[in-house]
Amino acid sequence: MRGTGRELAGLVLPAGCAGCGAGRGAGALCAECAAELTAGAVRRVVPRPRPPGLPAVFAAGAYAGAVRGALLAHKERGALRLARPLGAALAAGVRAAAGDRGERVVLVPVPSARGAVVRRGHDPVRRLALVAAERLRRSGIRAELLPVLRQRRAVADQAGLNAAARRRNVSGALEAVRAGALLLRAPGCRVVLVDDVMTTGASLAEAARAVRAAGCPGGPAAAVVAAPRDAFEAGRACSRP
Repeated sequence: MRGTGRELAGLVLPAGCAGCGAGRGAGALCAECAAELTAGAVRRVVPRPRPPGLPAVFAAGAYAGAVRGALLAHKERGALRLARPLGAALAAGVRAAAGDRGERVVLVPVPSARGAVVRRGHDPVRRLALVAAERLRRSGIRAELLPVLRQRRAVADQAGLNAAARRRNVSGALEAVRAGALLLRAPGCRVVLVDDVMTTGASLAEAARAVRAAGCPGGPAAAVVAAPRDAFEAGRACSRP
């Protein structure tokens, strides 16, 4: 009910742009901030240091400016209307990660901690992955959401932890549910791990380990944004469709 209440509130209450704070209305993002979210090239991003086991990661933008404001509003303040533009950005990252092989694309989201889901009233990554899969299907790509990863133990809040501490915090924390492991090994599918923000890459590296432990050879990853900015700017640009 909590998530439903937030969604209804987001539909009926006028608010300023989630990116810059200016204006009012139901668009959630003003035209300028919406353009900032989609204007840049999707890039392959590499954190420094790169954690062992991290697959190739593609991001649609840098975690800065209006894009950062929009992502935080969706994630922490329940601005659920932002799932549409943010999910579209994630779809662009998935498309770059998956390539053009004609395979079925399976989006596997990094799961949020149970406590965070309760506190926020929703799972932001899973919501964005659902929108991204829908967007990809509309463009003719066979895509589906497969939320098969779960936390096998509690982890601390990653905020404030350095790269090494983040790796220790999430090491061995994820696993694939039994039925999900069979789906991950299905022939003819391209698994793409998805997250909203890539910072040190620790969470995506752990998700990749859990997928491999389930018997899947793994695959690339995609995120809406990457941080810090220099990791994004140093990446290799990919053209948007």
